[in-house]
Amino acid sequence: MTTTATEDPQGRPGQDPQGRPAREPAFTPGASGASGAALAVLPGVLASALAWTDAHRTRFALPDDVLEPHTQVNATLKPLGELAQLGSTIRRTTAPGTPEHEVAGDLVAYAWEQVHEGALLLELLRAEPFAAYPYEIYAAFAGYGLRHEGFEALARPLTATRAWAHTEQHANRQLGLVNSERRVGVVTHTDAGGVLSRTWLGGLSEPWMFEGSSGYALTHTVFHLTDWGRMPDRVPKKIDGYLRTWLPAWADGCLESGQWDLTGELLAVAASLPGPAPVELLDAVWPVLADVQHPTGCVPETGVPAEDPSPDPYPFIDCYHSTLVTAFAAALSLRSLRQTDERAGRPTGEQTGETTPGRERHTP
Repeated sequence: MTTTATEDPQGRPGQDPQGRPAREPAFTPGASGASGAALAVLPGVLASALAWTDAHRTRFALPDDVLEPHTQVNATLKPLGELAQLGSTIRRTTAPGTPEHEVAGDLVAYAWEQVHEGALLLELLRAEPFAAYPYEIYAAFAGYGLRHEGFEALARPLTATRAWAHTEQHANRQLGLVNSERRVGVVTHTDAGGVLSRTWLGGLSEPWMFEGSSGYALTHTVFHLTDWGRMPDRVPKKIDGYLRTWLPAWADGCLESGQWDLTGELLAVAASLPGPAPVELLDAVWPVLADVQHPTGCVPETGVPAEDPSPDPYPFIDCYHSTLVTAFAAALSLRSLRQTDERAGRPTGEQTGETTPGRERHTP
């Protein structure tokens, strides 16, 4: 994932093999980011990313033929579900009365309207009772308190079937289904601890085997385990220590290779750990990601950041997720850093809207 920067004969910074300007590593022995560097940029990053998302909310709208068999779920329902999930987490992580809190709430309400307050998800469940995605999208709303009685009446017998309990999927995806069941409030179809042990992260895989697909599997394992950062103490101690040791190296590799979306997800993971925030990591990485963010607030998934000053420098499909993830990670990071300051007796500035629930709960 890493590349090597070069320098021209006159000592000017050169470019890496992919044409990006040379960059000093985010982490070098004995060095760390400036104290408070993350807190200096995070409020602006969060506000800007949410403003871009709000300005582009109609791009998340579902097409009229969304129930037809030919509909591409990944281009329609998936983005809307992500808007609901990440928007609801941001809403519950930011302080009531702040613009970010209100915008995030408006975005979740918009997503709920798009699924006809759950009625469309019921139709999807009727059409595809063997599919998990309608249930997982519904759970994003249910965890926020938005429910549909008819959907749950049909889902209850479906989730009690042998087929539901034995759906073949990767372990981190199964962990996501367990979290969805927790959010809806039904008995989970399997033990979360057993599923966790079968994930890439749960096996404490060799850190040098980290790459794109394992990176996303790792981040989503943490998101499902902690209910998207809301319950950090569900992270077992050995996994907490493993992540605190290796997140800096993985984040540095992602920065060097221009993997901005995965960088954001790793920052969200760092802010979802129990105990004190990994301040050195957040201070080193957030200023870099803030520089990548376009003045309009959007963040590209990968590659060289655009210098185009137009309102839409990237295609929507190439930046909506990374922009949402940046906002999500920024909200969690602000909460984590402020809670760390509180524990240290330092002034915290603006408070978050939610004390982290479930800090006493641990996954077996």
